[in-house]
Amino acid sequence: MLRNDYDKDSCELENKAGYGWWKMDNRLSLRSSLAGLQWLFFLFTNTVVIPITVGAAFHLPQEKIQFLIQCSFVLTGLACVVQAGLGHKRAVMEGQSGLWWGVILSLCAAAPSLGISMTSLGASLAVGVMISGVLTVLIGLCGWAAPLSRWFTPGVMAVFMFLLGCRLNMIFLQGMLGISSGTPASEAVIAPGIFLLAAGVAVFVAVLSVTSKPAIGQYALLIGILGGWALYAAIFGSGHEAAGNGSMAAQWFPLGHPAKEGLHAGVIAIAIIAGLVNASNTFGALKGTDSIYGQEADRGQYRRSFTISGILAVLSGLLGLVPYAPYVSSVGFLQQTRIRERLPFVIGGLLFAAIGLIPVVSGALTQLPLSVGSAVLLVTYLRLLGSSLQYFGQIKLDAANLYRTAAPLFVGIIVMGMPSTYFASLPPLLRPLLGNGLLVGILLALLLDRLRFGSVRTLQEEKQPASHPSS
Repeated sequence: MLRNDYDKDSCELENKAGYGWWKMDNRLSLRSSLAGLQWLFFLFTNTVVIPITVGAAFHLPQEKIQFLIQCSFVLTGLACVVQAGLGHKRAVMEGQSGLWWGVILSLCAAAPSLGISMTSLGASLAVGVMISGVLTVLIGLCGWAAPLSRWFTPGVMAVFMFLLGCRLNMIFLQGMLGISSGTPASEAVIAPGIFLLAAGVAVFVAVLSVTSKPAIGQYALLIGILGGWALYAAIFGSGHEAAGNGSMAAQWFPLGHPAKEGLHAGVIAIAIIAGLVNASNTFGALKGTDSIYGQEADRGQYRRSFTISGILAVLSGLLGLVPYAPYVSSVGFLQQTRIRERLPFVIGGLLFAAIGLIPVVSGALTQLPLSVGSAVLLVTYLRLLGSSLQYFGQIKLDAANLYRTAAPLFVGIIVMGMPSTYFASLPPLLRPLLGNGLLVGILLALLLDRLRFGSVRTLQEEKQPASHPSS
């Protein structure tokens, strides 16, 4: 795609001289390469923390954690390329779902009180994840995405976008404070120096993206990551040596083998429910990028996207990874960078898959400070508020709709802030479900949206003639 700031007439004159196209191709190549490198770091910062925290939660040895990291890199990179080329065909990251991540960590925390061993939990999760993956494939192949999309109305999407932003930004703010995800509250210690540096990086990225020229502002995230990393290394040192002895030899069911461990029906059921609710990520990502691409995603895009995500979920169960979904945060990234072309996205995905195959490189990249990566992601995910407000703007906020949206929002946020000990009196198998504020908020929004009391019409429906009822 040619850059908008090129003048057509001047390009034709330069082309007659035999120099114009070469010059343009080189500029476009440089732009695509820089944008691809920026996508690489976006994929990396969104991915690297997940296998590390999951491996630590299951008490895996370092070599298995390194295997999970490398598998995550390779599969995420290839997943992005496949979705861009064969799936929804948009520059939308396909990564390990934040919703799934929270459910798995919650189950790990609750496993001792449930009397479930970690290997049995891992085996049960693998079965549940693969079943949910098969269901997701069926949703795609059978064309059930269109009927399912009717459940995700503007009111539900507004709640989902807002709660997802709250949940993930809580994780990123903890990272900026120097607290790793999954650290027990009794062991969490705020590092003031690290936070000040991370806050400075976040402010710098936000200001640069807003005030600078588009040619510079679209690379604000990349500049922030590299500059923040250099400052962190100069002030606090590199931390520890990069691990580079990982092996990509296939290790099926590293969290627990279903054929060797006792399965827990309740854990499998929760995994299936989480897999179905995870569909909200697909609708959120594609609906959220409709305005960016200037057209609504059609049934074919949803069908292919669900099918690919389902296949990836089955592979995730086999490899012990967190299941996949299109990332809603891609909406904020695209708005931030203003680069929606697929070529840079594919370049970033291929680079990410390649470094996963090289233990030395993947081990070196894992040295990116958590605080710096969290600061950059915080700036990106703040834009989810804009997406949420766009959906709220489509709703006629009468009394019925106000209660319908306020209840899941407030309940979800309140549950997010509650310590897990508050849910100790609940039945053990309900604790991971009811203790997850994001999951509770989405389920409550879906339930209340189906209860057709009072006026539920959106502003767009209000403008329609009465003879054309809404579907």
